[in-house]
Amino acid sequence: MDQFCAVKKVYHEAPRRRSALSLPELMAVLAILAVLAAFVIPRVASHYDDARRNACHASRGEIELQTQLWRRNTGSFPAADLSDIGDNTAYFPEGLPVCPVDGTTYTIDTSTGIVNGHDH
Repeated sequence: MDQFCAVKKVYHEAPRRRSALSLPELMAVLAILAVLAAFVIPRVASHYDDARRNACHASRGEIELQTQLWRRNTGSFPAADLSDIGDNTAYFPEGLPVCPVDGTTYTIDTSTGIVNGHDH
């Protein structure tokens, strides 16, 4: 008998790997994402509106503080439309702010220095 027998080697095929999702799996993923988006988007939008209202409140406070400084330095409040203080970069170096909620300009009561309106 031949000492060198041919041994039959058996190779097991590895399971095939899929390279993509099937259509039902893809539909399930999209449905889950849609449900999550339905909950997340309104929350993000409401926080965005809150941030704009808070920015308006901060701008009002800054304007009222600067009008008080203007009054201390000049003896009177600035013009109601803030044209004189807005031109002076010592008070508003980045320019006179506008309301982030509705884009309108701020005005003040010239007897008190308080910003008119903008009670968002």
